[in-house]
Amino acid sequence: MRKSIQRYISAVSAAVLMSSLLLGAASAAPESAKADEKQPYRIVALGDSLTVGYEPGKGEKERPYGFVDRLQEQALLHGRAETVNVGIAGLKSKGLENFVEAVKNGQAISADDIQPKLPDPRASQIGAAAPETKEALETADAVTITIGGNDMSELLTTAGKMSDADLQARVQELFKLYTDSVGAVITDLHELNPDALIVVADQYQPLPEIADKALYPKLGKAAEAFTGVIDQMAAGFAAQGVEVKVAHVAKEFVGGEGTMTHMIKDHDFHPNQLGYEAMAKVFSETIWGSYTKLAVHEAGTPMGIYVGGKELNTPYKPVIRQNLNFVAIKDIVDAVGATSTWDNKTSSATITHEGHKVVITIGSKTVKVDGKDVPIDAAAFLNKAGKESKTYVPVAALAQGLGLDVQYVNKLRTVFINP
Repeated sequence: MRKSIQRYISAVSAAVLMSSLLLGAASAAPESAKADEKQPYRIVALGDSLTVGYEPGKGEKERPYGFVDRLQEQALLHGRAETVNVGIAGLKSKGLENFVEAVKNGQAISADDIQPKLPDPRASQIGAAAPETKEALETADAVTITIGGNDMSELLTTAGKMSDADLQARVQELFKLYTDSVGAVITDLHELNPDALIVVADQYQPLPEIADKALYPKLGKAAEAFTGVIDQMAAGFAAQGVEVKVAHVAKEFVGGEGTMTHMIKDHDFHPNQLGYEAMAKVFSETIWGSYTKLAVHEAGTPMGIYVGGKELNTPYKPVIRQNLNFVAIKDIVDAVGATSTWDNKTSSATITHEGHKVVITIGSKTVKVDGKDVPIDAAAFLNKAGKESKTYVPVAALAQGLGLDVQYVNKLRTVFINP
């Protein structure tokens, strides 16, 4: 499995490499510009290949789509959001401890110093970017952690050969290693950012009962005990004023190990898409108290639009031209509470919202934003919807001109617009 992880992660490294570099670039904006910006909800995801979103059997150019990606989508339903994914495939608890300690100190760390023989070829790049990760963590609203699966995975091959007493003793040893390291990680994270919510996942048991009926209940008990250990640790930190919550993902896999992981087909314990969605649901409910199942808008159908967390249902369907998403101006204006006027003489619409003024002229490759001409990739046009003609404009040009945040999720073919 190590080689398959290396090939897969290497092929998609450009797509999933930490977006903390983007945050670092954003931090270079002038102070006056920063003051006018509405701050997003920032999530930093730390952990192993579950955080990466790894799945075996995926195409070499296929981007991972795991629980972190889905968590970003859920965050966008609550407002502006940014997510930094710092998952490292093959990472164990001690490796996470080493990495976070380097991050806290603002020092680069080599892959071998994080953990010897890591299968993730991006580990060196991630270690070198530890100072940028520190900046991301210092401004995070929430930090998610998945770790422990690689610590406990040995039991899948050894537990069946051990006596109950030996198995229990080994489980306790693994628990001790886990709590020592994760306890140090949480302590370091809290020192970096005392206001951040820290959400730690427990560890699901991936072996289906059909694979080994004798071993299944033993591993199930070990997983339950693992959850108890994490709950106790979180309660201990909470008593000290550290905001730590547990994302109880393990219970979601009980009875569904064969349908939610790759164990049956590929003998691989990673979640499939059903499993990653279940994880995202638990994390979302832990952070916000809710989860919204989002539809995938297939190619050839109108894309989805969410404005301020609410889906935009309109007879004036979005259209795609020149690979850009166009929407009816009226829909966005109404959704955000802006005002608009139409000038027949100039064939232009003027939209005002929270101090911003945007003038859009049919056929023009520029829009006027707060008095300044701004070039756009494609001109606005009149589109017939039934007996009416509506002004359609590239959604990004309109929303950004009004000071709104626009994020397009290609996997869902959905755009999220937030004030």
